[in-house]
Amino acid sequence: MEELLRGLIGKKIDVVCVGGSNIRGEVIKINGGVLQLKDADQHCYIAVDKITVIWETSDDAHRAGFVPSAPQPPK
Repeated sequence: MEELLRGLIGKKIDVVCVGGSNIRGEVIKINGGVLQLKDADQHCYIAVDKITVIWETSDDAHRAGFVPSAPQPPK
C-alpha cells in the first residue's frame, strides 16, 4: 500500500478508512506507516494500515460515498 501511495504524491485522493471515515486531500508524503494529506491549509495524518480504499479524484463536488444531485428549483 505504501508503494502505491508514494506513486500518488502530489495528487488529490479520496481515502476510506476502517470504520467508514472518508478523507480527501493531496498526498504530501508517506513515512513510517503514516500517510500525510493536505486539504487547503490543514494537514491530516492517517495510519496506512487503517486504509481500506483509495482513489484519485478530480471532482471537487463529489465526496466519497455521496452522489451529487441536480440543483432543486427555489420554492
